[in-house]
Amino acid sequence: MMAQTLSVGVAREADPLENRVALVPASVPMLKKLGLDVCLEAGAGNQAGFPDLLYSEKGAVIVSSRDELFSRCDIILQVRALGACGEHGERDIARLRKGQLLIAGCEPLWCAQQIPAAAATGASVFSLELVPRITRAQTMDILSSMATVSGYRAVLLAASASPRMFPMMMTAAGTIKPARVLVIGAGVAGLQAIASARRLGAVVFGYDIRPAVREQVESLGGKFVELDVTAEQSESQGGYARQMSDDFYQRQREAMKKVLADCNVVITTAAIPGKKAPVLVTREMVEAMAPGSVIVDIAAERGGNCEVTVSGETIQHQGVTVMGPLNLPSAIPVHASEMFSRNVTSFMALMVRGGQISLDLNDEILRDTLVAKDGEIVNQRVREILNLPSLAAAESVT
Repeated sequence: MMAQTLSVGVAREADPLENRVALVPASVPMLKKLGLDVCLEAGAGNQAGFPDLLYSEKGAVIVSSRDELFSRCDIILQVRALGACGEHGERDIARLRKGQLLIAGCEPLWCAQQIPAAAATGASVFSLELVPRITRAQTMDILSSMATVSGYRAVLLAASASPRMFPMMMTAAGTIKPARVLVIGAGVAGLQAIASARRLGAVVFGYDIRPAVREQVESLGGKFVELDVTAEQSESQGGYARQMSDDFYQRQREAMKKVLADCNVVITTAAIPGKKAPVLVTREMVEAMAPGSVIVDIAAERGGNCEVTVSGETIQHQGVTVMGPLNLPSAIPVHASEMFSRNVTSFMALMVRGGQISLDLNDEILRDTLVAKDGEIVNQRVREILNLPSLAAAESVT
C-alpha cells in the first residue's frame, strides 16, 4: 500500500499586526516536488500582497477555516508562532496534535512559556531562530534574512524622521553637508544599515565590539570606529556578539559618548540571542546629541540598546527623536515573505524524502532547531530556561 501524501498547511498569522506569510506562491511548486500537498488558510497571504488566486494557480488548495487547516495538514508553517506572537500564539496550541510538525519562528529562548503546553500535545516543534550559523544552513537562516530587512528599514525610518537630508548636495544656495550616521553593531542588520545609509549619500560610521568585522564595515564604504576599549572573546561560536561584563559596557559607553555627539543619526542593532539587549546609549549620551538628531533602536523588542527607548513608540527626549520600532520586517512584507519562504523551503528539504518525513537528528540543523517531540522538550537550551533538568538527568530519573 502506498503511503498517504503528506500535506503542508500555510496558516494565516495569529498576530493581526503581522503582515508576512510563511510561504509565497513561488515556493509552492518546490514543496510539491518534494512530494507534498500544499494547503493555504484563506487570506493568509493577503497582507503580504499574495492573494489566494496566486496560490491556487501554483497548485495549492485553499482551506476556508483555521480549524480545518490544522486538522487536515501534517505540517503547519507560520512566520511567528507560540511565544513569538505573544498571547495570540496560545490559541493555536489546542489545535496541535500528536505527530504533527510545527515549523515557525517561536522565540523559545526569549519567551518559552508556551513551549511546555505545545510539547504536551505531542506535536514536533521546530523553531527556525535556532538554525545554527554554519555555512550549510545559510539558506535556512531566518535571523539573517529578517535582519537584512530590518537594517534597510531602519535607515528609511531615520531618513524620514531626520530634519536633514542624507547626501551632500551642491546647490545654487550653497553646499549641503552630508548627514553623519553611526551604526552600532555590525551584524547582518548593522551591515545592511551601513550599506543603505551609504546609498543615500550619508557619511557612515560603524562600530562593533568584534574587531574582525572592521573589514566588512569598510568594504561597504563605512568608517570603522575604534574605541580605546578592548574586549576578549567578543564573538560566540555561532558568530554573534557575546554578552560582555557590566564593566566593559560602562567603559564602552564612556568612550562612545563623544562619537555620538558628532553624529546626526544613530542606528543601534546590538542583540544577544535569548538575552536582553545591552544598553549602549545612556540617557546622558542622548542628551549630549544635538537637537534634531535621530536614534533608531532596532533592539527595542529586547529592551533596547538606548536607555530612553520606549518599545513600540517614537518619543522626543530633549530635542532628540528616539524610535523604538517593533517587527520591522513586517513593514516590508513582500520581500520579507519571499526571503522567509526560501528559508523554510530549504529547511523542509532536509526532512522530506519521497513525500514522507525523515528526521535525521544526527543532522545538527534539525537537531538544534527541534524544541519538542513526542511530548518532551528536547532542546537543552530551552530546558535550562524553563529550569528543567538536563535530558540525561531526566532520563536517569525515569
